Amino acid sequence: MFQPFYSSVTRISDLRTKPYECALLERDKWATGDYVICEVRGRSTTTYLVELCSGRLAPVLEGDAIIGAFGKRAATVDAVGDWNAIGKNNRLHALTSGGLFGKMTSQSHLMSPLMRLEYKGHIVRDDKVCMQNFVEKKEPRELDLPVILIIGTSMSSGKTTSGRIIIHELKRMGLTVAAVKFTGAGRYRDILSFADAGADHILDFVDAGMPSTVCPEEKFEASMRNFLSTISETDADVLIAELGASPLEPYNGSIAMKLLEKNIVITVLSALDPYAVLGIQRAFGMKPDLITGPAANTDAGISLIEKLLGIKALNLVRRQALPDLQKLLNKHIKERGTMGSSCPART
Repeated sequence: MFQPFYSSVTRISDLRTKPYECALLERDKWATGDYVICEVRGRSTTTYLVELCSGRLAPVLEGDAIIGAFGKRAATVDAVGDWNAIGKNNRLHALTSGGLFGKMTSQSHLMSPLMRLEYKGHIVRDDKVCMQNFVEKKEPRELDLPVILIIGTSMSSGKTTSGRIIIHELKRMGLTVAAVKFTGAGRYRDILSFADAGADHILDFVDAGMPSTVCPEEKFEASMRNFLSTISETDADVLIAELGASPLEPYNGSIAMKLLEKNIVITVLSALDPYAVLGIQRAFGMKPDLITGPAANTDAGISLIEKLLGIKALNLVRRQALPDLQKLLNKHIKERGTMGSSCPART
């Protein structure tokens, strides 16, 4: 195999600068978050791209080597996979371009086939190397920031686009912004787009040592509590918190919401349609402050949302919507102070 491609889930590691070896490990030694090296199999298609540590997408060919991490994905409209499903032939797939590796078990017929891979071994030093090796354990620290929570009714519902526009407006207000993606499947591009919008600090669950957040609740919560201490060390005035997919999906979004609950001052729900909003409301007993996404693409959609649900809806990509967004941000962020202690969650 040639010099490997280092996928974006390796960006928290020192694998690009310090030596390591590759070794085949027995199956009972495998675990979520293990760094492994795989060889690309099959004829390349449009999905044969690897997201590098810089966020750039690089095309790969059969025979190329990629270093990624074992994990799980459970996308409702895309693909599902799990490293536990890998068979004796050691064949698997790139579940995301960012280096989330596992065996695909279900895939939308609208997608191109996922990149096929073959397991060639674990990255080892004295022992196997995993993502958690590169996460600094922090002293517990309370999060003292007002939080703008962005959730969706599903993946691809417009959450990241909404986040980018909100970040841009917060920067116009002169605030220092931390933008964090708390749940999802390993891919760097979303939080890089937050940096492009002006966020001063960007982080995601990969920085917490997880290739995706499809994992046991207790493991996720422990990682998130340490992660919140890391976020608290920034000089941010406000935190944009995006939850990947939907909080109803198995990415532990509901746990993240509970951990952030007392700091949330604005909840933005990106929705594909008005009726999906009802599902989120009933599941969590919550009323968002703002509806965005495809459900608010047209005046007809906005009118239906406001008639059915009594919630403000905005098409944020239209400049005409920005004054209303600015009023919301001023009311809950600027006028109430920028510290979490003076900006408690609303009841």
